[in-house]
Amino acid sequence: MGTDRPARRTTAARASTLDRGTATSLAATEYERVAMLFESLTPLQWRLPTECPGWDVRAMAGHMLGMAQMVATVPAMVRQQMSAGRAAKRTGTPSIDCLTRLQVEQNARLSTTELTQQMRVVGPRAVRGRRRMSGVLGRRTLPELQTVGDQQEWWTFGYLFDVVLTRDPFMHRIDISRATGVPLDATADHEGVLVDDVVREWTTRHGRRVRVELSGPAGGRWGDPDGELLTMDALEFCRTLSGREAATGPLAQQVPF
Repeated sequence: MGTDRPARRTTAARASTLDRGTATSLAATEYERVAMLFESLTPLQWRLPTECPGWDVRAMAGHMLGMAQMVATVPAMVRQQMSAGRAAKRTGTPSIDCLTRLQVEQNARLSTTELTQQMRVVGPRAVRGRRRMSGVLGRRTLPELQTVGDQQEWWTFGYLFDVVLTRDPFMHRIDISRATGVPLDATADHEGVLVDDVVREWTTRHGRRVRVELSGPAGGRWGDPDGELLTMDALEFCRTLSGREAATGPLAQQVPF
């Protein structure tokens, strides 16, 4: 998502397989659930460490708000991307790391009440902004390679706006739930749809014969009836594919979050 000079594309860019209506609905519901989670946190819970190095719950929330702010308007997206790009060139740090650091820093002065209120206001704007930008840029390829696990690949803007930017707050809600003990109330019609999309993409990436049975409200069954059986909780499955848990075999194949 940086501004470096693009490398030459040698493989097809990954695109979203979600229809526009589904992608928009998932984004709107996800931002709503993020705001509801923020509203439920106590002062102590905001200060608890998360599994993401260097981030407590407050910092993670600043990033989540900052990412929504970035896609709410074109000027905000240009401003954040340019700042992150300059920082990446100056420090040699990956641009995505510079971007998330910028987002945490720009929202650090907000109280937790203000941060939560801003999430309520910005979430719907981010949904509209993502829909507009995906409609205009969706088929175009991002200007730099993206890293997924130990691999690099090209993405379309549509894949970023319609898929990854919803998976990101979903995964951070899981992070905050684990850090604070606040239950993540998953449902089949939201988290279940996100998990289904993750499983289907993961299946195209690892290329093995696998039968997957995931438990919980977001779970289900997928894959080759004669393939290797893999059973686990649906949310833990997503955590593993995000790289948050060490894994072997097909589970070592990561998926972007």
